[in-house]
Formats: sequence, C-alpha cells, structure tokens
Amino acid sequence: MKASETKATLSFSNGGQNVELPIYKGTMGPDVIDIRKLYAQTGMFTYDPGFMSTASCESAITYIDGDKGELLYRGYPIEQLATNCDFLETCHLLLYGDLPNAEQKTTFTKLVTNHTMVNEQMQFFLRGFRRDAHPMAIMTGLVGAMSAFYHDSTDITNPKHREIAAIRLIAKMPTLVAMAYKYTVGQPYMYPKNDLSYAGNFLHMMFATPCEEYKVSPVLERALDRIFILHADHEQNASTSTVRLCGSSGTNPFAAIAAGVACLWGPAHGGANEAALNMLYDIQKAGGVEKIGEFIKQVKDKNSSVKLMGFGHRVYKNYDPRAKLMQETCREVLGELGLENDPLFKLAMALEKIALEDEYFVSRKLYPNVDFYSGIVQRAIGIPVPLFTAIFALARTVGWIAQLNEMIGDPDYKIGRPRQLFEGSSKRDVKPIAQR
Repeated sequence: MKASETKATLSFSNGGQNVELPIYKGTMGPDVIDIRKLYAQTGMFTYDPGFMSTASCESAITYIDGDKGELLYRGYPIEQLATNCDFLETCHLLLYGDLPNAEQKTTFTKLVTNHTMVNEQMQFFLRGFRRDAHPMAIMTGLVGAMSAFYHDSTDITNPKHREIAAIRLIAKMPTLVAMAYKYTVGQPYMYPKNDLSYAGNFLHMMFATPCEEYKVSPVLERALDRIFILHADHEQNASTSTVRLCGSSGTNPFAAIAAGVACLWGPAHGGANEAALNMLYDIQKAGGVEKIGEFIKQVKDKNSSVKLMGFGHRVYKNYDPRAKLMQETCREVLGELGLENDPLFKLAMALEKIALEDEYFVSRKLYPNVDFYSGIVQRAIGIPVPLFTAIFALARTVGWIAQLNEMIGDPDYKIGRPRQLFEGSSKRDVKPIAQR
C-alpha cells in the first residue's frame, strides 16, 4: 500500500480541530482515505450501511472496473482466461499469483484429481437430509461437516494445513454437489474418475449411471469449465466478505467456506441465475413470446412488483464482461444439443433482443448479465434449477480460499468488528413486575 503525499483534511463546521487523514494509492482504482485512527482522534465513527464506500482490506487478487466493464484476475482480463485457459489453470493463478507453466499445470492438476473422492461416511451424513431438501441446505451442511471428516487440516494459522484444505475443497466440491443431486433424484452416487478433466468429471458424476457408459460431450465440458472460470472470484462481494469475516475469528477453513456457501444462497447474490430462469418460466406459462410486450410493460410500470431478472448488475455500469463470453457459450451449447427452437430458449433470446434495443433498458444500462446466460446454459445441459447456486458455490470456492489465505497473510489483519450508530433506548432501570 503506497501512501500519497496528499492528505485528506476533515474539518468541522462547529469549529472543532481539523484532522489529517493519510491517503493510499492502489495499483488501479480509487484512492482510499485511512480512517483507522478516526475514533481515537475525534471520538466518532463513519456511517456506511452495506460498506458501499469502505475498503475493508488490501487485496491483489481481483480487480473490477464497473464503468469500463472490466474484470481482472491477478491482472489478466477475464476474456483471455476464459478463452485460453482451463479452470484448474485459473485456480492455480488465484491461489498462487501466477498462471502455471506446463510442468506446474500437470502437477497441480494431478494433485487436485487425486483428492476428488470424499470420505465414504459422508454419504451417511447426507442420508440425514430429506430427499426434497434444497441443494444449498445440503451443501451448507456438507461443507461445514468436512472439518469433522478432515480434521487434520483445520489449523488456519498453519500454511500447510491451509494448502491441503484448499486442495481438498477445490477437489471435493464437484463430488459433493453431484452427490447432493443424485441423492435428491434417488440415483446411486457415481465415483470420480481420474482420467477425466475437472468439468468432465463433474458431468460424469452428475449424469452417468451404473447401467451404461456415459460419454462426456466436449462442448458441454468446455461450457461448464467456462462457467467455473467466470464465477471463480469477484472481489469483495457479500459471500467473499462473509468468508473473510468468518475466517478473521481464526475458525477453520471448512467452516469459513461453509459460511460463504450460506451467504451465496441468498436470492440477491448467488440465487440470481435461478431467479432469472424462474422469470422465464413465468413468462412461458403466461403465453410465451407473444406475452413479452405485456411483461416488459409491467417491468416499466413503477407501481408494478414485476422485475426483470438477469439484467443489470450492482457493480457493472456497462456490459458485464462475463455475459459476452457466456452468450457465445450459450449459443454453442444450444446448437450442440439442437435446442435453438426450444420454446424457453426462443423466449430468452427474444427477451435479450428487446432489452438490448429498448431505450428504457439501454438508458438504464440494464444489459443481460452473466446470470441470465449461465442459467440458460445449465438448464440446457440438464442441471435442475435448484442446483444452479450450488454450482456457483463450487466455482467460487477457489476465490473464497484465495481471499481467506490473503487475509491471514496480511500483517494488518484483525478480527472483523464493524461499529454501529445506536438508536435504541438510553439507559433505564428495571422496575418490579407489579410496576411494569
């Protein structure tokens, strides 16, 4: 963190003494004002609901420029990574800071591949859930339970423990998600296969059965790998901040990641692609493509509760760079599966066209986001809607781990403890019950 020669001066209209605050410059992005000593100097806190104007940490992992529509992992544009690299190369980049060379890629891939099986007793833990349990309820339990099954790597202060926990989480998340799916549909679990790629192995565990050989489609394999890359990290979002806050207490890595899974479950965060597809189902039920005009009219009506899901983004005020990549993948997958004329997908493409051309949406920069396209792709592949967020969690796990490890290695890291503006009752005395 580089200190600027310029300082910020906080002055008070009541004539109180001015306070000088240091300013720090990052590699890119806005400068930050250091307010750590503000309370000691003034007796006051800052007020920032949702932490929208607060940098909670230093980070060198992911950079987003929402106005430009730019997303960088360790300096590399997401477009280049999604086009030229696979997911495990991206994992190596996020964890260790650089893309692997050929030898490092082979070693890292082998390491992850050799940890994809889960303890056999986890299936008995899984059987405690109802068959109709939401996959995210199951995943929150399974990931948290990993600290009981793999208690030899739970010391967050031990770098070797953190590394083995990281490899275990990345390797086992696809197995756990596939187990959760197989459990809810009543099919036998499929064990991982070491001769398949990360994405190919996940497809095999999801859709193969013991009855016959399952052939992994290269197009679907690449599509899923791209979904994983595009969702691998996204700076200090709600679930990442949750993982950091949880990990700041010194809890084990599995518990911290389970907290991230729980946060991601929310419809305003990881559930957005599920919400986008449910919106398409609702329009389809109401009459399909012919009813889009009526739906758009409701979206524009301020008095209506109807929302356009899968469009716009809290950070990107331009086109989400991940959405462009997912749009290409979407068309490849629909073509591979012969679904170009599927009514739901025709409806999605018609809605996309209107949103990209209609002045109401264009002026508000409500472009299709990554959730819109990834939901369509996953549905086409055969992944049920309730499982979408679990796949998001699978992909985001590496980002959570990288962020957690970075925080623990930061000499300034402390247990998270936000302050508050208290508006409750002032001090009062308890009266005897007869006088209340």
